[in-house]
Amino acid sequence: MSLVAGSSQDVTDDVPTAETPARVGLLADRGFVEVRFGGSGGQGVVLMGMILAVAANYDRRCVVQTESYGPEARGGFSRSDVIISDDPIDYPKLENADLLVALSQDSANAYTSSLRRDGILIYDSEKVSDPPAFSGRTFGMPFVRWAREETGRPQPANVLALGVVARITGVVSVDSLQRAVNETVPAGTAEVNSKALARGMAVDPADWQIPSGR
Repeated sequence: MSLVAGSSQDVTDDVPTAETPARVGLLADRGFVEVRFGGSGGQGVVLMGMILAVAANYDRRCVVQTESYGPEARGGFSRSDVIISDDPIDYPKLENADLLVALSQDSANAYTSSLRRDGILIYDSEKVSDPPAFSGRTFGMPFVRWAREETGRPQPANVLALGVVARITGVVSVDSLQRAVNETVPAGTAEVNSKALARGMAVDPADWQIPSGR
């Protein structure tokens, strides 16, 4: 099973035969979910998309993952999109995101308009100092700072953010996400990333939701 950079691919092979893990969260009951990760080059948004796609596969759902490279990789903003569905996916491009995870101000500015009105915006509160206005649920928290506190490194902030995503939204199950992280992160980093993932999963959403209108 592989994901091709810059393209879309259905990754429903090797589906486990065990009972499908339970999903709990604000988006867990949606049979079709569009997710966008946005950030600067080097923040690992492509890896985030790949991990989420693998986790959705282990949840026994259909999934397509795409990403954007190009000039954004030199310091601007880039993105990784994941579409997850209970049924086969006919169109592989994101149209109206249910969830945006923004790791930079530029990506928040560029992609918040792609969100559905009843969608969810999650952002790094120390990287996105001026979040765009959005009518849906919004959560801001310091991913990079938490990653440093938990692991001594900033790099696992992207995996920590995935833990937050699972905790708040339930777009994938916790069990499948843990499995996907262990199998997808670079060799030798599984322990560090597991710590970051656990920190993200431990968040209490009520503590970090931004009131409407702010």
